[in-house]
Amino acid sequence: MRIVITGGFGFLGRQVAGRLLQTRTFRGAPIDRLVLADRFVPDGSPMASDPLVEIVQGDLVERLDELFAQPVDLVIHLASAVSAECETDFDLGMGANLDTTRALLDAARAQSAAGGPVARVVFSSSVAVYGSDPALPLPPVVSESTLPTPRSSYGVQKFVCEQLVADYTRRGFLDGRVARLMTVSVRPGKPNAAASGFLSGIVREPLAGLPAVCPVDPALRVALASPRRTVEGILRVAELDRGTGPGFLEGRLPVNLPALTVSVAEMLQTLRRVAGDAVADLVTVEPDPAVEAIVGSWPAVFDNARAAALGLEADPDFESVVRDYIADHPDAVAAAAPLASGQPSAAR
Repeated sequence: MRIVITGGFGFLGRQVAGRLLQTRTFRGAPIDRLVLADRFVPDGSPMASDPLVEIVQGDLVERLDELFAQPVDLVIHLASAVSAECETDFDLGMGANLDTTRALLDAARAQSAAGGPVARVVFSSSVAVYGSDPALPLPPVVSESTLPTPRSSYGVQKFVCEQLVADYTRRGFLDGRVARLMTVSVRPGKPNAAASGFLSGIVREPLAGLPAVCPVDPALRVALASPRRTVEGILRVAELDRGTGPGFLEGRLPVNLPALTVSVAEMLQTLRRVAGDAVADLVTVEPDPAVEAIVGSWPAVFDNARAAALGLEADPDFESVVRDYIADHPDAVAAAAPLASGQPSAAR
């Protein structure tokens, strides 16, 4: 079993790889090689020294021949340019998201055409494929059957890639499946260029003793998923057998990973309850119309029935998300942050 993770040293890539390295199996079969492909490889990464791990560094399109030099059984495609940078630089988004994904799909197609295995390809899409259009407003509750009408270049690129994955699968070139990710919060580390990045920053930075800016009206409601639930969802979509009925991946529809609906105000109230006034007061509200236009176009309420039938559940509440972040990243919490009573929730 040879598995490739693109964006393997990004936040989600590291999390998915770490989970696979814990079990060292996929669908009951031993993993012989876990290939982590990324433009940048951090120095001193503990995963790099694992005997199962192979590192391929550089531009993904330029390294596809190397990735597919040996048979690939599973690709988890996480490499992507993020929303705000795609809106700023159209050509960057088209190259990194659309052109690179098509090249990857063609490499998987060539493998099967040459008599190799039909690769299972998991594409990480986004809630950004949805948006309200004047001619077709979003319904109050969104499901996989809701027609995507993206309001950002990033959302359009993700939706086009979804359709490519579906058609390559229909043609038998590969076994593709799409996981639509909710906004992941709370992400550790440094801020990134995603328009939704503040949904982690307004928790992560204050807990570290740093100021943070909320660029939207706190009344805005958003759809979130914790890193733990997101990784569970990606791997579950990868593992599923095709078929009909509960527990099987049926048809060509993407899977919307389950969403926790919460307002930004509720997020800030939770931070205040968990970490105290001094921490919560580090957040200031400074509306940014560009960020509000992107994030505000995304739906906040999802029908989680398809995900539930596949054994996936949303986070129970935002307090559990915050406490999980504190438990998973204690070094990122300032010693001066007075955490309120209550223990972080157990790992799920």
